[in-house]
Amino acid sequence: MLLLVTQAALFVVIELLWAGILPKEALILSRWLGVAGVTLYCLRKASLTTWIFGSMVIGATFGYDFPHVAVELKVLSQVFLRLIKTIIAPLLFGTLVVGIAGHSNLKQVGRMGWKSLLYFEVVTTIALVVGLIAINISKAGVGIDLPAGEVPLEAKAQGWEEVILHVFPENIAKSIFEGQILQIVIFSILFGIGLAMIADDKKKHTLLAFAESLSEAMFNFTRVIMYFAPVGVGAAIAFTVGEMGLGILVNLFKLLATLYVALGIFLLGVLLPIALALKIPIRKFIRAISEPVSIAFATTSSEAALPKAMEAMEKFGVPRKIVAFVMPTGYSFNLDGTTLYLALAAVFVAQAAGVDMSLQDQILMVLTLMLTSKGVAGVPRASLVILMGTAATFNLPMAPIFLILGIDELMDMARTSVNVIGNCLATCVVAKWEGEFGLETPQPEAEKAVEVAA
Repeated sequence: MLLLVTQAALFVVIELLWAGILPKEALILSRWLGVAGVTLYCLRKASLTTWIFGSMVIGATFGYDFPHVAVELKVLSQVFLRLIKTIIAPLLFGTLVVGIAGHSNLKQVGRMGWKSLLYFEVVTTIALVVGLIAINISKAGVGIDLPAGEVPLEAKAQGWEEVILHVFPENIAKSIFEGQILQIVIFSILFGIGLAMIADDKKKHTLLAFAESLSEAMFNFTRVIMYFAPVGVGAAIAFTVGEMGLGILVNLFKLLATLYVALGIFLLGVLLPIALALKIPIRKFIRAISEPVSIAFATTSSEAALPKAMEAMEKFGVPRKIVAFVMPTGYSFNLDGTTLYLALAAVFVAQAAGVDMSLQDQILMVLTLMLTSKGVAGVPRASLVILMGTAATFNLPMAPIFLILGIDELMDMARTSVNVIGNCLATCVVAKWEGEFGLETPQPEAEKAVEVAA
């Protein structure tokens, strides 16, 4: 198996460095022998994580060799995303209500709230700085020839009133329909607080038992859907490679490399030291997040990874009440990868347009992006819409954004993965600060009520 995979990788390198030196038939044969090796390894390991990673390799190969068929596979990835999205609202509602009302510790909810927001603000600010430094060093946008004429585009910048109103739900059914994670979180927190204030234990326990059963059912629902994950992930990768090909990387490789290097520096220079300082077991943490991160990478949607990430962190030793509060909140306030990308992309647009922005202007622009980017984690490539609105605010042309659009799928894979890693780590950080990391989770009152009733 190792030989099959190694020879395939070697042939790919030879093809990239010395194009045309080997017959096309030999290259195709070598790639599919490599796929056979990966498939045999997946069959031998027989684990979901292995199959998810293996399906990414198989999908990429299929998309490269059969692009016309691969672009039709998008429907399979969309089916997977739709199934995942049905889980989000009931899962968040059930876990948050039990986490808040099930333990009747409203002081801890407030304490977790300010600790989480403080951590989110510090880490995203560092991500912002890393993105600014990276693009100013690489100058990836300098010297790019823009298309003749302006590209017509309707882009409206968000005002501060819209940003604030976006946080609060006006209709919970509408929030669920639109996938507004932050609005669902606000409603669930207020509902949980209201339930905790009910004096009649019988009425309180009835709703608690329902919320507990709902959250357990949705976790089991997630486990069932995850059996389809390798198909959805493989189809998503095949579609991406089949639609884009690899040629577009040549012109925009500098921008792509800048983002990946900056995200790597952020992971190793910021998140890793945080984990080491709090004595979080790194290897165990990496194993725990491997599945949700691979799903996020392939689907370019943090939302698709949310249920699995919550389950993984609970198994890792973070109490459910902390996971249920911190992780969905982080999906709106702790978008480390998206924040870094927006800082980098905004300055790239200015560089490509030949606009010389001072450091003060750059900081003002990315601070605006931080405000307007809240709540975009569940929508693939929604950051492009935010970027367009900000460009309109600062009178920058839209043409450079359309250059980014060509490789945005590949950039979205990386920044979405970092979003998920950052939020998983955030749950561990808050659990450590609360002194509850690795502790046995106490039995929820809802379960006690069911046992008493029985």
